[in-house]
Amino acid sequence: MKKNRGRTGRRRRRKRLQSFMDGVNCSHKLEYITLKKWLKDRGFEDSNLRPAEFWDTGRGLMTTKALQAGELVISLPEKCLLTTGTVLTSCLGEYIKKWKPPVSPLIALCTFLIAEKHAGEKSLWKPYLDVLPKTYTCPVCLEQDVVSLLPEPLRKKAQEQRTVVRELYVSSKAFFSSLQPLFVENTEALFNYSALEWAWCTINTRTVYMKHSQKACFSLEPDVYALAPYLDLLNHSPNVQVEAAFNEQTKRYEIRTDSQCKKYEEVFICYGPHDNQRLLLEYGFVAVDNPHSSVYVSSDTLLRYFPPLDSQRNAKLSILKDHDFLENLTFGWDGPSWRLLTALKLLSLGEDEFTCWKRALLGDVISARNEERALNVAEKICLFLIEETQQALLQISQLKRDKENLKTNLALVEILRLEELKILQKSAEILCNLETATA
Repeated sequence: MKKNRGRTGRRRRRKRLQSFMDGVNCSHKLEYITLKKWLKDRGFEDSNLRPAEFWDTGRGLMTTKALQAGELVISLPEKCLLTTGTVLTSCLGEYIKKWKPPVSPLIALCTFLIAEKHAGEKSLWKPYLDVLPKTYTCPVCLEQDVVSLLPEPLRKKAQEQRTVVRELYVSSKAFFSSLQPLFVENTEALFNYSALEWAWCTINTRTVYMKHSQKACFSLEPDVYALAPYLDLLNHSPNVQVEAAFNEQTKRYEIRTDSQCKKYEEVFICYGPHDNQRLLLEYGFVAVDNPHSSVYVSSDTLLRYFPPLDSQRNAKLSILKDHDFLENLTFGWDGPSWRLLTALKLLSLGEDEFTCWKRALLGDVISARNEERALNVAEKICLFLIEETQQALLQISQLKRDKENLKTNLALVEILRLEELKILQKSAEILCNLETATA
């Protein structure tokens, strides 16, 4: 009997471990029960998806049955979607319609989210608002200490993103003030920068693409947003393919998987073939072993290994700029990109080779000397970026010890940097082999 109890105990432990690996079902939690009831009242039939916590991706959706390629994963009725149409039928509608110059579809949605969140129990969208993240990890929300440790090209884009949101807030202040008759509280306190940042991140990270007809009450910016409750719990994986679109016949937003998924596994969708810098910038996360990931080489880094006294340097730079060869220069899992090597070959042209610049841009071999020099500089850049990345990782470790409140966000940047270090080390290995082969 003891033997059987031991075997049963081991089985239970294995089951618990497997449950943890697969994900912990959260559908019993009150916020999800309330959300599912709210969706059912709007015509959503219960699917095979259950909210769950996964050890590697956090909150997501697991399937309670095996999914086959081509199978419908989720079908969300139009009544469940939050769009500018929803906003216009609310109490905000008349204020938006009479405001000049017209507000953008984005600001209309941000305003609605802030107003509904403030309404609390009175909001018709409360079951959805209750499951939305309270905070985000997009660079626009990160502390300056954390942003300063991002790779240089991403750091620049993060500052641009922050400027965009700040300008959006300043330019919308007058419109927010016009809404005062709707609220007892002062609109300046209600529609503050922090509230707009949260709403902007909600829309930027969670909306699905859905084209709407142009409305005269909105500015000419594209109206392509739809917040999709429950569906937006699906996480991204670069290794799956899906078909996602609003079906005009059924009037539902539908997702079909092109991949198989085992019972009790997490169901993924793909936001697109994005590298990790783009994923962090737009969605606030990083995908480990992302096949689309690249390490970007800034023009400053590119030029540090070319003599400033080269009489043809300015002419070479002008050619690269005119032909858009100073952007998107990268190292990937398969080494330096064609664009990076092409830019390096052009910059490496000797005085007697400069007339061949058009051939160099097309990828032609100009000379063995030119090929060798370009590979040599590529290796130097790669080693410089490895050193820079290792230095950043040391700073991150130090800051994690010193500033407990930044630990979560620093861990995110650390994952990004570690992924980039793996790519750079792989590229250095490839370049070493290439140089040996051409020697």
